[in-house]
Parts: sequence; structure tokens; C-alpha cells
Amino acid sequence: MEKRASDNGFLGFSGKVILLALVLLVLGDHVNGTRNAATSAERDLEIERKLKLMNKPAVKSIQSEDGDIIDCVDINKQPAFDHPLLKNHKIQMRPSMDEKVNEEAASSNSTVRQLWRKSGSCPEGTIPIRRVQKSHLLRAPSLENYGMKGKHVPNSMNDLNSRMYADAVLLTQGYRYNGVHANINVWNPYVEADDEYTSAQIWVVNGPYYLQDTIQTGWTVNPTVYGDKRTRFFSYWLSNTTGCYDLFCSGFVQTSSEIALGGAIEPISTGQQQNEITLSIALDTSGSNWWLVFNNKTNIGYWPSSLFIYLFGAATTVFWGGEVYSQRLGTPHTLTAMGSGNFAGYRFGRSCFMSQIRIRDNSLVWKYPEWVSTYQSQYNCYDVLNDKEYSADPFFYFGGPGRNDRCP
Repeated sequence: MEKRASDNGFLGFSGKVILLALVLLVLGDHVNGTRNAATSAERDLEIERKLKLMNKPAVKSIQSEDGDIIDCVDINKQPAFDHPLLKNHKIQMRPSMDEKVNEEAASSNSTVRQLWRKSGSCPEGTIPIRRVQKSHLLRAPSLENYGMKGKHVPNSMNDLNSRMYADAVLLTQGYRYNGVHANINVWNPYVEADDEYTSAQIWVVNGPYYLQDTIQTGWTVNPTVYGDKRTRFFSYWLSNTTGCYDLFCSGFVQTSSEIALGGAIEPISTGQQQNEITLSIALDTSGSNWWLVFNNKTNIGYWPSSLFIYLFGAATTVFWGGEVYSQRLGTPHTLTAMGSGNFAGYRFGRSCFMSQIRIRDNSLVWKYPEWVSTYQSQYNCYDVLNDKEYSADPFFYFGGPGRNDRCP
């Protein structure tokens, strides 16, 4: 009788195929594992290089209770001076318009402070810089573009990026502006996904939507940039393809030892207690620097005009309001909220607001704009109310919950 292959201990054809498949699978796993390990090691090396480039040597370091590390860096060794245009830059310690800002801008009701200050302070001659940690970069979709966001003009529907931005703003344009100011109500709105953010801010713009210059400041909840969902004080600038949040790139020259850009702020508003920060962006009377002023008294630092193409001498549009960024602004809509998370019509105590809204033009006088307009890109999701009825000085309300019955 003829013996079968299985009878004499040999595999049949099908068994050989299965064995070959198993061998290839094991080899493939080994190759993929080696490749993945190499890719992981390469990314770790890139991250270490990025951290070394971004974090300057500290004179002193402060561990904040929220997990932040604040490095007190020699003012002359800050990131600004890595910019090729600022290699031989001489720091201007005070703006020439300083007294006018303090005297003419509206008084501040701010009770907000930065959380890290509970744990210490930076010595004179240094500036506080929030340290970028490895965990922050691991969350970033791109190391190259970390700390940046896309170009966007709120009332430009021609901008393709507008499909990823929702805005609810008050704006003025038609003149040449060299200053913007507001008291900004502080909340901690819900952010649904780590790749989304929400902010309440003031900003100046000049230039066409496809090549704009902008400077922005306010508070934000931005997990991608900051690694958590705390409310944080931020600044941002962009000229063509250059710019970033805070001090994540070279350009902004900080002079204050008291305020850390990107630092968490508290307390947050509740129904019983409303808290605000007061912010100004103002061009020095010499036209050389755009200054960032906190609570009418702390000159945080400045953006040299030489960084910009169109903001070199003035802004042509000024905005106050809220912004949400998400790739889910269609249906279903993101649940990421703006402002307090309530619509503007709830008014004081429940809706986010801005007060003491001011611009400064060539007269160098801080004043309410002669002409204002409102704009809301998704009024069923986030809306606005410029309320002139209940106050001699108008309150601007804005915000919303994102997805709701009207915004599915």
C-alpha cells in the first residue's frame, strides 16, 4: 500500500504553504519591529534636538503646581535673538508711549494671576519661559510646525482654512490703527478633542488674507500646544509663513520678569464671580515696536516691526472676540465650546464678555471705535451681542456650546 506523506512524517503541499506563511509572518514582524524601533529612535532624537533648540539655559527653574516648569532665562539669551533680523538688536526696556497707555486706557478690574507665581518668581535681568517638555512634543502632529497655526482672517470666506475656524467677533476697519485694548472675561470652556482649541482674544491684522500679518493675545484652552485643558494666557504672531505662539520661535522680545507667556491663569469666572484680564497691543510712537501690555501696568515685551511685511506701520483691521479651531465644524459638529459655553444672549454672569473696548489711531488717544460691526461664522453654534442698552460703555458678548439642537 502506498504511504501518504503524513504517514512518513513529511508535510504535504498545504502544510508547506502554511509553514512558509508562518515563517514570512515572523520575519515580517521582525522587520516591521526593527523598522518601527528605528523610526521611534529617530523621532526621539528629533525631539531631543528640538527641545535643546527651544529651551534656553536657565538661571533658575520653578516647578509650578500644575506641572509646568518655568525657566528664568537671562534676558539677553532669550529665543528672540535667534532670529536673523535681531542678531544685533538692542533691547528697548520700556515703550515710549508707556505713560499714555497707563493714563488713557481704561482701568483694569483684573483679579487674575498666573498659577506659577505661587511657587516663586524670576530674578531681575531674567525672563520667565515655560519649558517645552517631551510630553508636549509627543502630542504635536508635526515637530516642524509645533507652536504654529494656519493663516486665518475671521471675515474672509475665501480662506480655505475658514472651514476649520469658527469665529464670533466684533471688528472695526477703515482707518489706520496702532492700538487695541479690552478687558477680557476669563472662563474654562470645554474642548472635545486634543487637536482642537478655543480662545477669547484681541488681534490686529494688515495685509491680504493669503499673505496676512497678525498679532493676537488673550486666553486659550489648547491641548495640542500646551498639553492640557487649562485656561492659559497666550500671544501669537504671524507674518507670511513665519510666527508662533508665545516664545516657541524667535521674534518676540520679552522684557518682563513677572509674566510667563503660555502660563495657566486663575481664578476662572463663575456665576457668582466674574474675573477678567486686561490686555493691550500698541505700536510704539516711534513706530518701531508692537508692545504687549498686561493689566495696564506690565509691559511684557514687543514684536519689532521689522518682523512684518504689512504691520510695519499700522493695522487696518482690529478684532475682539472668540475663535474655535476644529476639523469637525460640519455635521456632526464639535462639542468644543467658545467663551463660557453659553450663547451671548444670556449676558453678564453667564456669557463671556469683553468690556472697555478701545482702539488707538494716529491721534494717540484710546477711544471706543467710531464704527464697529459684528461677524459670526456659525451663528447656530456660537453667536454675538454688542450690548449698548444696559451700559454707557458697550459690553460685547460672544460664545456658545458648539453642537446643540440648533447646531447638530
